[in-house]
Amino acid sequence: MRSIAKYLILLLVFLAALQTRAMAADYVVVVDVADGANIKAIANAYDGKVLDALTANTYLMDVKRLTPRYFVSGVLSMEANIRMRYGRSKGGVISVKAGTTPDWYFAQPALKLIGADEARLKSTGKGVIIADINSAVDYSHPSLRGHLTAGYDFVLEKASDLTLNQSSSSFLDQSDVAFLDQSDVAFLDQSDLAFLDQSDAAFLDQSDAAFLDATNPAHGHGTLVAGILAAVAPDAMIMPIRAFDDLGQSDDFTIAKAIRWAVDHGADVINMSFGTLKQSKVLHDAAEYANKNGVTMIASAGNDAKNEAQYPAAYDQVVSVAATNFWDMKASFSNYGDSIDVSAPGVGIVAPYPGGYYAVVSGTSFAAPLAAGEAALLRSFRQKENAKDRIRSGTRRIDHRNPGFKLGQGRIDLKLAVDKK
Repeated sequence: MRSIAKYLILLLVFLAALQTRAMAADYVVVVDVADGANIKAIANAYDGKVLDALTANTYLMDVKRLTPRYFVSGVLSMEANIRMRYGRSKGGVISVKAGTTPDWYFAQPALKLIGADEARLKSTGKGVIIADINSAVDYSHPSLRGHLTAGYDFVLEKASDLTLNQSSSSFLDQSDVAFLDQSDVAFLDQSDLAFLDQSDAAFLDQSDAAFLDATNPAHGHGTLVAGILAAVAPDAMIMPIRAFDDLGQSDDFTIAKAIRWAVDHGADVINMSFGTLKQSKVLHDAAEYANKNGVTMIASAGNDAKNEAQYPAAYDQVVSVAATNFWDMKASFSNYGDSIDVSAPGVGIVAPYPGGYYAVVSGTSFAAPLAAGEAALLRSFRQKENAKDRIRSGTRRIDHRNPGFKLGQGRIDLKLAVDKK
């Protein structure tokens, strides 16, 4: 009996400790307040503190309770600051022969399929700024030189340094995601595509690629997407905005800040190769702010192979992009459904990779910048016109190849869209 009593006492102590810990737990929330509200009084009522401000009415707060200790006026809404990560991508790192021109990958099959060569004869995106909200970018990569303009790093909270050489940066040391797992990627099975004929090229010589185990989702993501944007719209300027840390993590508040920063600093197009399944007011408000300012927003539909909406792609103000293969069939990993606006190639995409390398990758993350580059081509004709409707209409129907899947208006066709200008 004594041992049972002792056990019960220990259990009660443990439960009391858990309750005390739960009461002391902190919650990071986004709070919208009315005009003229006393934000300090609001923070005190929730035993919290203000961490950051997005606008005069929207704040990021750390609070110890979700109900106030006393009545306080002015709180319009409060929501969790949702964490966000990249979806997993597949691919492999490749190297090229010395002396290979930096734009060699412009001739890849995916770009030919969407008519990029013909479209660039009429528009190259000149005069357009594309903001890319992403992870760190290798500014020194030969394929990105001359394509980047000043951006902002929300992880380090400082303006981007375009002279930075990231070849020795810590974000190259990544080891916990199957980014290089090629077991289910058929990008080398292209017997009829001369572009991937390896008989006279050394681009698959990986013997000197020291970071083949670089597997974090943040590693290379920003560089890859920037390189795709440069290939589609070579005369547009890419504004790199770092919102994801070296672990590939961000949150709704940071993304909202990045969107608003891009709008306020002259972006015409915003590419967002990321998403979450949960809606948030702060993210929707940022998308609405960009839309009201005439900015064209493009986002990836997600890599879960499900009929489900991913945000911000599923917002009405944003063009949601699913991924297809070289045969205009839905990529095995791509989301689909009513939230999709258009599709774009997202399998076997070749793009720059940190350290002067390149990679062949698959994911909706790499389909989205093809449409974002298209937006830049279109906006070069009409600088102030939001191009989202013309992107949705400038497509090739592929329903007959995808029975049972909804992939929006069809697969993007840059030549068709530009010809309709």
